[in-house]
Amino acid sequence: MADPDPTVEIIELDDPGDPRLADYRDLRDVELRKHLEAEHGLFLAEGEKVVRRAVEAGYEARSFLMAPRWLDGLSDVLARGDAPVYVLSEAMIEQVTGFHVHRGALASLHRRPLPSVEEVLEGARSVLVLEDLVDHTNVGAVFRSGAALGFDAVLLSPRCADPLYRRSIKVGMGAVFSTPWTRLPDWYDALPALSRRGFTTVALTLGPDSVPIEEAVAGVDRLALVLGSEGHGLSARWEASADRRAIIPMAAGIDSLNVAAASAVACYAAARR
Repeated sequence: MADPDPTVEIIELDDPGDPRLADYRDLRDVELRKHLEAEHGLFLAEGEKVVRRAVEAGYEARSFLMAPRWLDGLSDVLARGDAPVYVLSEAMIEQVTGFHVHRGALASLHRRPLPSVEEVLEGARSVLVLEDLVDHTNVGAVFRSGAALGFDAVLLSPRCADPLYRRSIKVGMGAVFSTPWTRLPDWYDALPALSRRGFTTVALTLGPDSVPIEEAVAGVDRLALVLGSEGHGLSARWEASADRRAIIPMAAGIDSLNVAAASAVACYAAARR
C-alpha cells in the first residue's frame, strides 16, 4: 500500500460493532435499510467503480468503509473531501454488512433534494417513465439500459423502488448518478401532463390496440417511453391515458419479457427511430 494522503483521515478499526459503522450495518435487511437511509438522508455505493462515479458526480461522502487493498485505487477519490475512511479486514466488513463485499469498498453518501420535473425534462428528447416498479434490481437495470441507449432522463411514480438503494445502484453501474431523474408528484395525470409538455407517451402493454414498438415510436420527436410494474404491468389509468400503446413482437407462446429486458429492447428500438 502506498503512503496515504496526509489529508485523508484513515481510521483502522478492529471491532465490527464500532458505532461509527452504523451506516453500513445489516445491508441485507431491505426494510430496515429503507427506514435508516430515509431517516438519515443517506445512501450507499458499493464497489470501486460505483463509489468513484458517485463522488465524481458530486455526491458528498459521509464516510468510506474498505479493506486495505482498496485504498490505493481510490486514493484520489478519498482525498476529495474530509470524510473519514474506516479500514477493516474483509472478514470484519462481512460481519458489519451481513454479506461478502466482493468489490471491497463501500461509501455512505448524502442524498440530495430531488429536482423538479421541469428541471429533469429541460432539453430532454427521450425519457423513461416507470410506474410502480418495486424490485430494486429492475429499477437499476432500466436506468442502465436508458443510459446506454441515449435516454436523457427517468421519471418515477411515487411508489417506485428507490434508484439510490444499494442494489439498484450496483446493478445500474452508477447510471443513476449520470441520468437526471425525479419522482412524479401527481400519479393520476402524469401522462397527460407529459403530453402537454410536448412528449408523445408510448406505453408498453398488451392492450388490444397496441402496435409493434418500432411502429409506435416512428416519427416521434420527444418520446416518453412508459413501463409498468413487474406483476400487473401498467395500471388501467396509465394504459388508457398514454398517447400510444406498443408491444414487443414475440414468438408464439410467449407474451412478455421481464421489465428489465423489455426496457432494453424498447430503448434500442426508440434509439433507432
